[in-house]
Amino acid sequence: MIKARTAKFQIGQIVRHRVFSFRGVIFDIDPEFNNTEEWWLSIPEEVRPHKDQPFYHLLAENAESEYVAYVSEQNLVPDDSGEPIRHSQVAEIFIKDKSGGYRPRNPLLN
Repeated sequence: MIKARTAKFQIGQIVRHRVFSFRGVIFDIDPEFNNTEEWWLSIPEEVRPHKDQPFYHLLAENAESEYVAYVSEQNLVPDDSGEPIRHSQVAEIFIKDKSGGYRPRNPLLN
């Protein structure tokens, strides 16, 4: 029997990494790990996340750069800083709403 998992976070939500100093906006969610085995094995074993949890695609940023990140649910926490995401691709995917949150420009893509 397959155990159904509900994602803790949603598309458009701003999150930050629990350990590393970066944050981002979620633009896609995989219900469980869906990347290469090589990618997964490149994570040190002592901090390697389990595959049977949601993984999130983020338009991510740190103090030095902007990039796309793939992060397990266990390593994310909500970002309540209120700061906007500066990633250059945000405007391509999202519209900023009146509350300062992000909603998909085309909800049919998700």
